[in-house]
Amino acid sequence: MDTLIQQKVIEVANQVEKQLDAELEKLDNLDIDDIEKLREKRLRDMKKLQQQKQTWLSLGHGEYTEIPDEKEFFEVSKKSKNIVCLFYKDDSPRCKIADMHLKILAKKHVEARFCKLNVERCPFLTERLRIKIIPTIALISDSKTKDYIVGFTDLGNCDDFSTEMLEWRIAQSGAITYNGDLMHPPEVTKKSRISQVPKGKTIRGKDSDDSDEDLN
Repeated sequence: MDTLIQQKVIEVANQVEKQLDAELEKLDNLDIDDIEKLREKRLRDMKKLQQQKQTWLSLGHGEYTEIPDEKEFFEVSKKSKNIVCLFYKDDSPRCKIADMHLKILAKKHVEARFCKLNVERCPFLTERLRIKIIPTIALISDSKTKDYIVGFTDLGNCDDFSTEMLEWRIAQSGAITYNGDLMHPPEVTKKSRISQVPKGKTIRGKDSDDSDEDLN
């Protein structure tokens, strides 16, 4: 068995080496015209990306803003492909924690629209999206809700999670571009613990253990 495993490892290593050799040979065979074409393509891609960023900024990307009502939310969802939206209540300490991190991420990830909605002012949308626990972050793409971050359970079940942890979790939905390892969460430098800040509440105001609870 060990011999078979060694053979497989050698075969894979040989394949990787051949692929690398092929890529190096391509680079060696590039002439000045080829290099210039690659440079021009790179410049076109950079220009296109810059134009796209300007479009995103004109639509309110790059800032973390409040959506005043449901009508405005539907207008936003028509214009922005990716939306990261916090459903919150004013008296929730955990919503304020989420606010802090989302403000930072909004400036870093202009490819998505970061916003928040007060559940008490948007009962129809809250019901339609089946928001039962606050804070809940809805991750929307092409006007469809792809994922939810309910409470802080997915963030280490603690209130002192890092911005990088929330960034990683949002990226799992595809709502933002992520350069790290999606298979593994970023290292948490702080000791995971449950702080004394009250846990998430249901929209009706009852204490919750961050598990879904029916409003009825």
